[in-house]
Amino acid sequence: MRPCHAMNTPSAPEGDRLPIDALLEWYDTNARDLPWRAPDASPWAVLVSEFMLQQTPVNRVLPVYESWLRRWPAPAALAAEPAGEAIREWGRLGYPRRALRLHACAGTLVELHGGEVPDDVDALLALPGVGTYTARAIAAFAYRQRVPVIDTNVRRVLTRVFDGVADSSANVTNLDLDRAKSLLPLQPERAARTSISLMELGALNCVARTPRCSDCPLATQCRWLLAGFPDNAGPVRRPQAFAGTDRQVRGLLMAVLRESPAPVPAGDLDVVWPKAAQRARALDGLVADGLVDPLPDGRFALPGVVTR
Repeated sequence: MRPCHAMNTPSAPEGDRLPIDALLEWYDTNARDLPWRAPDASPWAVLVSEFMLQQTPVNRVLPVYESWLRRWPAPAALAAEPAGEAIREWGRLGYPRRALRLHACAGTLVELHGGEVPDDVDALLALPGVGTYTARAIAAFAYRQRVPVIDTNVRRVLTRVFDGVADSSANVTNLDLDRAKSLLPLQPERAARTSISLMELGALNCVARTPRCSDCPLATQCRWLLAGFPDNAGPVRRPQAFAGTDRQVRGLLMAVLRESPAPVPAGDLDVVWPKAAQRARALDGLVADGLVDPLPDGRFALPGVVTR
């Protein structure tokens, strides 16, 4: 795995520290202009973006994110509507249980936090749908705290620079978080900018297949670059097939329900997939996940929609 834009190999790494000024200068010049990074983006806006960006690329998230915040600019607005409306607005982002969790999160924010997103990592972790990464991302990016944030992109950057390994499929550990925190500046605002800069570097330059090492602010100390880009990545996680799977059938069923303002009869769902057993299994799974309500009259609806 050799980068398509490799540069001359440096003579020696500089140790386990980051050239913060160079990294932040690179970010200021190269970062994407994304709405959740705007100075006036609310903590709720940052939280919504983090839910949507889980396993979903930015270009797919942007239109849904913008329409979501126009409709629900604060947690109370979302909490006041049925969960089915959150699923409907989620559209084709995939993994619609995230919409259910985001709706539940809004309800908890209203009930326990006065409709505001808390700034404490432990309080964030107690919210529905918020895990270790999301809690830390909100604390860092919404509240500008000195909190280490590690996603796939950050882990790839740090693994290459400090371990000399192409990539790692291991889960984030406390040691990873400790190392990331040790690299951050002490000033909280500067630390938060460092975290987002590392993430953007991994998303734009230090990518999995063709990293742009010639334009990397960390190139002079990257042990992977020094070693000549060895193909020493961890086990490759192959993408799951989609065509013909229950996931595809679930998506087709959900599309019918999202597009209907009222509950739909079973016959409207039967036509989306020819294999009755697989269709029934997919529908049962949606019901079990709380994404679909079976009604007494045999129709099906998104959770909480008004029946008529």
